Amino acid sequence: SVAFHKDARVWGGDATVKEVRGGDGGGTSTMTSHLFNMVKAIVGVGVLSLPAGIAAFGDAPSAAVPAAILIASIGSIAAYNFSLLGRLCAMTGASSYKSAWEKTVGASTAWIPGSSCVIKTFFAILAYSMVLGDTFSALFETFGFSVSREKALVGLTLTVLLPLCKLKDLSSLAPFSLVGIAGMLYTALAMAVRFFDGSYAEGGKLAADVAESLRPAIGTKGASAVFSSNAFILICMLSTAYMAHFNAPKFYLELENNTIARWNTCVATSFSISILFFIGIAAMGFSTFGGASNGLILNNYSTKDSIMGFSRVAVAFALVFTYPLAFVGCRDGTLEMMQVPKEERTDAKLNNLTYIILASVTAVALKITDLSFIMSFGGATLGNALIYVYPAIMFRSAVKNLGDDATAAQKLEVKLAMAFAALGIGMGAIGTKMALSKL
Repeated sequence: SVAFHKDARVWGGDATVKEVRGGDGGGTSTMTSHLFNMVKAIVGVGVLSLPAGIAAFGDAPSAAVPAAILIASIGSIAAYNFSLLGRLCAMTGASSYKSAWEKTVGASTAWIPGSSCVIKTFFAILAYSMVLGDTFSALFETFGFSVSREKALVGLTLTVLLPLCKLKDLSSLAPFSLVGIAGMLYTALAMAVRFFDGSYAEGGKLAADVAESLRPAIGTKGASAVFSSNAFILICMLSTAYMAHFNAPKFYLELENNTIARWNTCVATSFSISILFFIGIAAMGFSTFGGASNGLILNNYSTKDSIMGFSRVAVAFALVFTYPLAFVGCRDGTLEMMQVPKEERTDAKLNNLTYIILASVTAVALKITDLSFIMSFGGATLGNALIYVYPAIMFRSAVKNLGDDATAAQKLEVKLAMAFAALGIGMGAIGTKMALSKL
């Protein structure tokens, strides 16, 4: 007997259905700042592994065309489900991913999405650590020092990441996340410059500065290669790249005047911008290096390349300061799963858990060096569940709970959501198999 706002059913901008606020509708974030924050949440480090996703099935420039179609298609489905999570909050008054599940499916199984979110944030900070190890090692080389990836990662973890992760108030780090989006924009432009000026093409001025395995490998597997099963590696990497869905309820509730129409505009615009970002970086990186595109595309560029050096600095700076934000999500989620009440979360307990999680992440990051594996495996398993499967299950339960009040459109939409869930399960099963076979 959950209380639903049955008018919260607008999803195609149908003006005849009354717009409603969800929850108490007390958000204060303007549309502009909300768009910025949502793009920032979607466009993370995962985008830098997408060229390798295209290289998993193709090595000729034309392979970028079907890849762009896949990026746009998966992005559109991810956007639909992101919107759906906000609308579920409007229907149920839920305030988080886990509480949306509790209010629709039931509290007894809420540990399923709860633990999925925790493991997914573990994957996120693992990806951050892997990128930071590679990036700082390359930056040291730029300045004439030879420091291995392992030493760079351990040194950075002990001297910078650990103190930041132990901070009790992270609000002072928020302004630094601006650098993240600026860094990604700069990286996309710098990659475009290097593609068009031919610096890495055969005989180019920087081609010889790169290890043999990282030099451009342009072959004959073009657009038609997308029909090979290896394309599922890119598809599952996209499930990680677009993964911001556990924050959808928070974004919905923080939006000022959060009518469903305004919410849908916000989601459509932020995902459209993110899709363009993803296509730009994936296409430029892949078109430059083809089949040799590394799991972290920045590794393909010479350490003597000054414009890409700036890109490494911007990405490293942004990651260092966003790392604690993701880390706290993982740590607090772990405490919630362990059912530790807030009043028992002493500084000593928090610090001990910080040491355990950070040590575990660093140990795994030292062992696994291929970011594209983490992206595709994480996407195939938890990414697909959080983006496609759980929202559909929640929506089906929500409509069922409405009983006779459910409209024909809502019942029809359940079928659409469940079709996307089935697609997510299918993509996940094949993608997991493909990711593991690449190990």
